[in-house]
Amino acid sequence: MSVAAGPGRPARRIRAEILIVLGLSLGQSAVYAVVNIIARLTADVPLGEQATALNPSRSDRPYLDLAYQLLSIGFALIPVALALYLLTEHGRRATDRIGLTFRPPGRTLAAGVGLAALIGVPGLALYLAGRALGITVEVQASALNSAWWTVPVLLLSALQNALLEEVVVAGYLVERLEQLGWRPVVVIAASALMRGAYHLYQGFGPFVGNVVMGVIFAEYYRRRRRTMPLVVAHALIDIVAFVGYAYLPDELLATLGLGSG
Repeated sequence: MSVAAGPGRPARRIRAEILIVLGLSLGQSAVYAVVNIIARLTADVPLGEQATALNPSRSDRPYLDLAYQLLSIGFALIPVALALYLLTEHGRRATDRIGLTFRPPGRTLAAGVGLAALIGVPGLALYLAGRALGITVEVQASALNSAWWTVPVLLLSALQNALLEEVVVAGYLVERLEQLGWRPVVVIAASALMRGAYHLYQGFGPFVGNVVMGVIFAEYYRRRRRTMPLVVAHALIDIVAFVGYAYLPDELLATLGLGSG
């Protein structure tokens, strides 16, 4: 399905808009990730012996740490609001346009759980393979200090990641590239490679895994015009990773190749 830019939306304006949205969000992350992987590959320590921490603690004072975490999550959602604002056209709400609704709830949740299972298990396998081959860094999925708010913040972080990535890379980017007249296979490849690029800082295993995830998610969106199942799936995957990492025994984490923080 391809929609021409039309006289009211010249292609150059759409291209500029895409660059601005990505430059304020995941495109910026992709550039930093590329620089980061170059730095890692040229470091004295082999890639497989390096580590990266997700959801790091930002202060040794718990309530300041909580404030920083909530501010980081809140401001990370600004590009989501921007993408939705830009996709609201001709009186049609962007949430309806890209299917960011729970209607129908049962089918939406079922699709999300199914996609999470489809992506989650192979994704862990690719991570473990990458660790075994020395091409993936040790990913510490949660480096937060243990506090009463740790789990709620990790849940919010998972939801923020899901909304940001699926609204911007699956919904917004696919819509805009189709308006430029790009062929479906190129649209899917662009969305998938963008998703993989901003995960490069974790190594090549996560890059490949996220490209595969990107192909599946972009094609699902292209066919169904629904981002909410993708958000549900992504949030579930991150919740299992973040909360599981924070509370699973160190021995089990070591068995899974995830380190012990």
